[in-house]
Amino acid sequence: MKKHAWILGILILAACGRIGEGPYELDAAYTYLGADFPLEPPFDYSSSAPDHITRDNRLDMDVDDRKATLGRVLFYDKQLSLNNSIACGSCHIQSHAFGDTSQQSVGLDSGLTSRQSMRLVNTRFAALPAMFWDRRAINLRNQVTQPIEDHIEMGFSGTGDQPGLDSLLAKLQGLPYYSELFDWAYEQTGVTINKQRLSQALEHFVSSIESFDSRFDEGFAAVGEIQGQYSNFTPAENSGKFLFSAPPQLDNQNIRTAGGAGCAGCHRPPEFDIDPMSGNNGVDQEAGNPAGFDTTNTRSPSLRDIFGPDGQINTPMTHTGNFLEFTTIVEHYNEVIPDVNNRTVDGRLVRGLTSVKLELTSTERADLEAFIKTLTGNNIYTNERWSSPF
Repeated sequence: MKKHAWILGILILAACGRIGEGPYELDAAYTYLGADFPLEPPFDYSSSAPDHITRDNRLDMDVDDRKATLGRVLFYDKQLSLNNSIACGSCHIQSHAFGDTSQQSVGLDSGLTSRQSMRLVNTRFAALPAMFWDRRAINLRNQVTQPIEDHIEMGFSGTGDQPGLDSLLAKLQGLPYYSELFDWAYEQTGVTINKQRLSQALEHFVSSIESFDSRFDEGFAAVGEIQGQYSNFTPAENSGKFLFSAPPQLDNQNIRTAGGAGCAGCHRPPEFDIDPMSGNNGVDQEAGNPAGFDTTNTRSPSLRDIFGPDGQINTPMTHTGNFLEFTTIVEHYNEVIPDVNNRTVDGRLVRGLTSVKLELTSTERADLEAFIKTLTGNNIYTNERWSSPF
């Protein structure tokens, strides 16, 4: 145990590191090192969102560098699972915009999550603070401990033969690197590790994960609005931008005759967050169970970084995770088939039991995909402040 703690202490301070100056400092002769270790200031976790980004569900509360640093360690630490095999970062992978490449994430003992794990890019920059596909968490701070307390995901559920969250808190309190890090993050000695502080640290870290260095942001900053031609876009990308942002013009049979696809009605630029008034998107199956029925899903992550810098899809899409290519999701929205048993479908997709038929051509579908690729940044995939310290 001593050897493990010593190695872990080195990893945390060397890789996560940058822990240092302020009213309360970690002991420079960090106990696991046995010698002085050079300390630096923590990473800067403040937002660099451009001026055109105005939606912020943190209500101007700054991300604290020290708490975010602690949250980073917690986010990647498998000690937060019952059998030390799963971390938050196991299902929210930096190289995939903090999403999961699996249709359903793998938890304890190979158990599968009930829905696809959302990408965590830009959770802060949305009007809707509620989290999860079904909005069951009122905000991010309420959300971050729910996977830890889930019997399938990380196992401190307090159900069956699993211990509750108090068992995890005692476990963390007994790990010397956490007693040091919590004291440092909260700038006092003898800090008790409780659910409030655990949630707060994780929330500060996840709130800091952002992506605003895309070609779209460059074009928007130059033009100042979503309309018009962006000089840094190709003709196909500008066409896709129009299709995304312009509502469709429909005839009396709900068939599109002109206009765009109206995607922006639910996925609102420039944040590309979900409209809080959005209904179900017509995907009403249970994840992993096509025969099951699940109509509670009315939220989605930001549409930013659906694609990675390599042009490949970062993660499967929708709560079922069975949309593996962008062409399949466009095909779904091209004509959402109404279901008499699903009366919660968004009214922008159906009119009662009549489909809204967009009738997108193959060229228009390709143009939409080209535009969505302009929403991809670069920094989120490699920035050390969001990387694993282990």
